[in-house]
Amino acid sequence: MPVESLDGGKKLRLVHPKGATLELLLYGATILSWKSAVPGVDVTAPIEHLFVSSKAALDGSKPVRGGIPVVFPCFGPPTREEHKHLPQHGYARISTWAWDGNTVLDNDTAVSIRLSDPLMNSTVLTQDQVALAYVVTLAEHQLSTDLHVTNTSTAGSAPLTFQALLHTYFRAPAKSLHVDGLKGLYYTDKTLGSIPPPRSIEQRAVADVQQITDSVYENGPREYTVTWPAGGIKVKAIGFKDVVLWNPGATAGSKIADMEEGGWERYVCLEPGYVSEFKQIQPGESWIGGQVLTPIKPAGLSFS
Repeated sequence: MPVESLDGGKKLRLVHPKGATLELLLYGATILSWKSAVPGVDVTAPIEHLFVSSKAALDGSKPVRGGIPVVFPCFGPPTREEHKHLPQHGYARISTWAWDGNTVLDNDTAVSIRLSDPLMNSTVLTQDQVALAYVVTLAEHQLSTDLHVTNTSTAGSAPLTFQALLHTYFRAPAKSLHVDGLKGLYYTDKTLGSIPPPRSIEQRAVADVQQITDSVYENGPREYTVTWPAGGIKVKAIGFKDVVLWNPGATAGSKIADMEEGGWERYVCLEPGYVSEFKQIQPGESWIGGQVLTPIKPAGLSFS
């Protein structure tokens, strides 16, 4: 079976015929694990690409600390009137999504499923008329995650206004990684604490997270690379014009209740999103924001 239901229907497991696997928690539609081989690297077992804190709650009591949480319809604390009753980062990551039991794709190329969030059709938390779908596609050496947003309001209604982001935690050594694709971009440094934070231009050829980092880059090239001595990931964004680079460092990281000891040293968040401003779509319109993740072998790395 390419898709298995686990833990009494609370999780799904996707299995690619060539060995890649993925586990997804329906609470928050949060991908918890993605394992695959790396092109050009001869290893026996698939490699885990995502970080999830050993202290993360997986029982639906709070958002998962790690994996790939879905942020919608606000990034950070809500700032719009219609979102005032929402928690930080919105409701998508704290809603229980549904799978209809079908696969979008099931062949030698990829296994793909489509999830929907029934809460999105409710106006309990906001006055928005919106439907969300999340399409997850597992290939031999690649993972694609696509968030579909549809304004379901009637003609003549106000546009749907929102932010969205995929909060991806990559398993990587924070002290020795580099991020390419950010040089020359305008960004805001949220660690400065000012509201609004000042805009700067990224001058570094490659960025890092040697110290606490929480930077929102605007209008990026939509292709980024994270590399470290033993691995790397290429990130291609679709529809997401911005990207967030985040690692809390030791001081702030040690204060995160559901972060394992030293966990901040074992991941970096590179998060494609539409968050430097708000996206609007008219009644009946749809929008897709997604990412394609591909593990890579850094130049010069050899295996015996």
